[in-house]
Amino acid sequence: MTPTLGFIGLGAMGAGMCKNLATKSGCEVLAADLDPRNVYALSSAGAIGSNVAEIGLRADIVFLSLPSINEVEQVCSEQGLLAQPGPVKIIVDMSTSDVERTRKLATKLEGYGILLVDAPVARSRTAAQNGTLLITVGAQQSQFDSLKPHLDCMGSDVVLCGPIGAGQVVKAMNNMVLINTVHALAAAFAISEKSGVSKAQLAQVLELGSAASFALTLTGSAYLAKDTFPEKMFSSAYALKDLKLALALSASVQVDNEVTAVTAQKLQKAIDAGYGDNYYPVIYKVISPAA
Repeated sequence: MTPTLGFIGLGAMGAGMCKNLATKSGCEVLAADLDPRNVYALSSAGAIGSNVAEIGLRADIVFLSLPSINEVEQVCSEQGLLAQPGPVKIIVDMSTSDVERTRKLATKLEGYGILLVDAPVARSRTAAQNGTLLITVGAQQSQFDSLKPHLDCMGSDVVLCGPIGAGQVVKAMNNMVLINTVHALAAAFAISEKSGVSKAQLAQVLELGSAASFALTLTGSAYLAKDTFPEKMFSSAYALKDLKLALALSASVQVDNEVTAVTAQKLQKAIDAGYGDNYYPVIYKVISPAA
């Protein structure tokens, strides 16, 4: 029997993810967002405009792509999907969420007969649109196997990382390594330029050597070297939120994480300087203010 799917959160990442789910899954997909324009934009892809209450009453599986665990908990509350008894059996949180709160929410939902699976995504908005995301999943093997056909609609690399919360652990570490690497690149570019070597020249040579990386290609050459830090990408504010999740996780397991703490400070400085909505490599501006 073909399940009815719900998708809540049609922002920068969620819009592309929901579109791919609607066009590839072969299932009826109910879509909800606080901005009705985001819902309307997906109507041509076959997604059916809805709301949280209706999704709770009609959907068998609900996917979430929300800003933080706060919104996830709100949607999964008695004022949200649990407002009335419905057919929902699985909620898949594709947001980047706090590990411990994710596990506590899973225990709560279990009492309602609902399985929570964490499946945060990595890569860019373009990857979300193209269905080529990396999706790290926290679930049991059998649960993963049943969900994978739907997740394959949105991601080209869908990986089971362990039980509930494991997907969030891996996502937090992925973003921590990426953002810390971009911090190092921003410092290298500032030092190089002030020492008489252009950022473009440094980027070209780094790509030929042992410092070559996805971060260098994605942000170093395309953005840092060109002083281009657009809005409506992965902002300083979102990057700081993710680093705070990584710092909370490292504290909970008593692992020193000084490098990430310093990067978080630089992001906060960029936000305080008015760059909170800019693509997060804008930390270059506060590392090298005269640049």
